[in-house]
Amino acid sequence: MRIFNTMTRQKEEFIPNNPDEVKIYACGPTVYNYIHIGNARPLCVFDVLRRYLEYRGYNVKFVQNFTDVDDKIIKRANEEGITFEEVSKKYIEEFWTDANGLNFKKASVHPKATENIDEIINIIKTLEEKGYAYAVDGDVYFRTLKFKEYGKLSHKNLDDLQSGFRSLQVSGEDQKEDPLDFVLWKPKKEGEPAWVSPWGEGRPGWHIECSCISMKHLGEYMDIHCGGVDNIFPHHTNEIAQSEAYLGHKWCNYWFHVHHLNDKSGKMSKSKGEFLTVSLLEEKGYNPLVYRLFCLQSHYRKPLEFSYEVLDNMTTAYNKLIKKIGELKADGSVDEEAFAGFRNKFEDAICSDLNTSSAITVIYDVLRSDINDVTKLELIKSFDEVLSLDLLKDHGNDKESSVDSELKEYILAKIEERKAAKKEKDFAKADAIRDELAAKGIQIKDTREGTVWEIV
Repeated sequence: MRIFNTMTRQKEEFIPNNPDEVKIYACGPTVYNYIHIGNARPLCVFDVLRRYLEYRGYNVKFVQNFTDVDDKIIKRANEEGITFEEVSKKYIEEFWTDANGLNFKKASVHPKATENIDEIINIIKTLEEKGYAYAVDGDVYFRTLKFKEYGKLSHKNLDDLQSGFRSLQVSGEDQKEDPLDFVLWKPKKEGEPAWVSPWGEGRPGWHIECSCISMKHLGEYMDIHCGGVDNIFPHHTNEIAQSEAYLGHKWCNYWFHVHHLNDKSGKMSKSKGEFLTVSLLEEKGYNPLVYRLFCLQSHYRKPLEFSYEVLDNMTTAYNKLIKKIGELKADGSVDEEAFAGFRNKFEDAICSDLNTSSAITVIYDVLRSDINDVTKLELIKSFDEVLSLDLLKDHGNDKESSVDSELKEYILAKIEERKAAKKEKDFAKADAIRDELAAKGIQIKDTREGTVWEIV
């Protein structure tokens, strides 16, 4: 498999540190608001990358964080008159509403920044002892110029960066030794959450949490670090500096970045005010998996422009595809030679820098071919392990109507019980109810219209 490595700016053969295991870290959301469909594009791409590596037999350890304390979260909490914990819990739940709709597979672990404060403090202390960090009036900064390879990911010249940052320096930052120095620890302000540290009460900066969480769960050597292209500088640039200064060696081999989703006014962003979420698309009648297909029909390193017209066309294409697959009959035996040939074409597409568009074309090639139906079905089943578009799901039958009244009454009662548990913020009980239903083959999904269910 060859993937584009942002560090080297070229496609490289992917070779994991451990031949049996792949370690991946993806920057997760700052949970102060809903994720918009621009945020959802990388989720779909990361998910395919992870699923394909598992499809090839690797044990994938995939870690994605939640930034659950941040200036924006605190601002939202103050505006709503609630705690920052309540804000983060709300939007983590909303994240899963949208992520589940996209068939995003949960990571091996989803750590929160606030769960790792002690570990973050220990890393900062070590950086200070090594001379890479310094404290000023409760702030702790990373001494950027001491890390000689600073900017190697973004391919930015250090002198140019210094010049640019001096011109952009804002009031209150004159305590830094250099404008490029970035914060590792922030002192407490009135009304803000804080933790005890050697530098006084405060909280961690944004960049240090990702370094800490990834090293804690994946160790000193990582295979792939994922993110959007807007993470390259300064976030990932700063992660590399502090992580490699702390470890004393190269940290990650491959840097994988997904391009922006745009609309007619430019890059989709929360700062613009109104933005589309996956759930809002669902409320408008769109299947979230149509949006996933829309994302996968374009290469991840190209900008993608959203419009309802395009999504309407994608809906038509998806429905026709599902209808065509649904007409296939599972009779006869698999043509092993034909199966291997099409499987190789599919794998070649994914292995060519995750070319999902070409991989989807292989599905149409299979359907147009003269091989028997059962071979077509087995191929599509195999491909959907990677693409996760529910291509073999029975989209047309109303399964709910075929459920006996006693079981239906039980399901609805459990949904109400779970709803009450969530209202009381007993999320452990709510998760247990979800698991209880799943064990009985009942899948539930939270939407902004309420909880829906189906027998799977």
